[in-house]
Amino acid sequence: MSTVTIAGPGIVVTAFADGQVLERAGVAWEGERVVGVGPMSKLVRAFPGAARLDVRDGLILPGLINLHHHFYSALARGLDPGRPLATFGEVLEGLWWRFDRALGPETVRLSAALSAAECIASGCTTVFDHHSSPSCLHGSLDLVAAAVREAGIAAVLCYEASDRNGHREALTGLKETLDFASRHCDDPHLRGMVGLHASFTVADSTLRSAARRRPAGTGVHLHVAEGRLDVDASRQSYGAHPVERLVTAGLLDQNALLAHGVHLDRRALEAVAAAGAVIVHNPESNANNGVGRLDVAGAVRLGCAVGLGTDGMSSSILRSLRAAFLGARAGARDPSAGFEAVPSLLATNAAFAARVFGEPLLGTLEVGAPADLTVLGGKPPTPVTAGNLFSHLVYGAAEGPVCHTVARGRVLLRDFRHVTLDPTSLAHLARQATPTLWQRFQSL
Repeated sequence: MSTVTIAGPGIVVTAFADGQVLERAGVAWEGERVVGVGPMSKLVRAFPGAARLDVRDGLILPGLINLHHHFYSALARGLDPGRPLATFGEVLEGLWWRFDRALGPETVRLSAALSAAECIASGCTTVFDHHSSPSCLHGSLDLVAAAVREAGIAAVLCYEASDRNGHREALTGLKETLDFASRHCDDPHLRGMVGLHASFTVADSTLRSAARRRPAGTGVHLHVAEGRLDVDASRQSYGAHPVERLVTAGLLDQNALLAHGVHLDRRALEAVAAAGAVIVHNPESNANNGVGRLDVAGAVRLGCAVGLGTDGMSSSILRSLRAAFLGARAGARDPSAGFEAVPSLLATNAAFAARVFGEPLLGTLEVGAPADLTVLGGKPPTPVTAGNLFSHLVYGAAEGPVCHTVARGRVLLRDFRHVTLDPTSLAHLARQATPTLWQRFQSL
């Protein structure tokens, strides 16, 4: 009996950069690897007896990748902070730094499971998560990892070490993120990075320790210049721009993920470009927090690699892509803007994830690539070509439902229904746990 599965027939997009668009085509995989891509008729002949995943002429994309998420925010929706939050600093202190301290083992695990379920429903098969739970710090990444493994997606995890609650806690957070990264250097589905919160809450000694102790080839994942607060407070407290501090510590390199970058000036952007680091654009979160808008086109013109994340606002990377595109047009007040840089964001995500996992073909649908697929329900009403793919993504696919999600050859979403997780049960457990979590939050 064949152990091959074929998804098709549909419109196959082989990659987000320089890929092909194949009509009446399919993708075949065995185990965790793609073994065939091409016309459906040829795949059926090549793999007789293969199982079928009917995509009903839908769009078959490489599995989507999210470069910056916060799983732990899943139980914050609807939470009343109980005080006015007029500035970004007040949002951090009055909402998120209280909320992460309120998290315990159960809510850390539930948040990760809920977010993973939303990733699967959105077609995301690989996610870079940035975690914080100061009252449940030791072992927290293992709790997140367990939820990720059960869900079936791949993930790159870190704990955001920070001196905002004292240097001892910063060192504990650094140990948590470094230990996890060291234990998962060769894991095909889970990897670690050195997590830091943001420059203005991380002491120079913590930066130096992170650089000195990180495993070879392991990058840093942190917030940089999300708001003016990070730049101004970093200069006031440490006498240097956040990017300068990363350079001095030896942390700015091609393995660095710099979330947001909204307030990076030309000099900082040039330093980022020279180092080969990646800026992660989070357009919905930036709008929600009122911190401003990253000039994606300007950063790309200066040589920066820019990827895409959701920053915990949602788990839908296609909706984030649409927001990035519309934000570029709104910011430029130009209805022709957006096409010069935004289409490259998904390809940057794939390239970075491929390097982290040591999988050169990750984020593509080619023979030998990890079998990660996102299938969008419904046949596109107009022709899809390599030249107009991005228009289909932002004007149609971003709002369309995902009908199948396959990660490393494992079907996680089949005909819009979860296979590995039960979102209804998770929501029930979350509604039971949330009142106590919110009470703890209000007491802080």
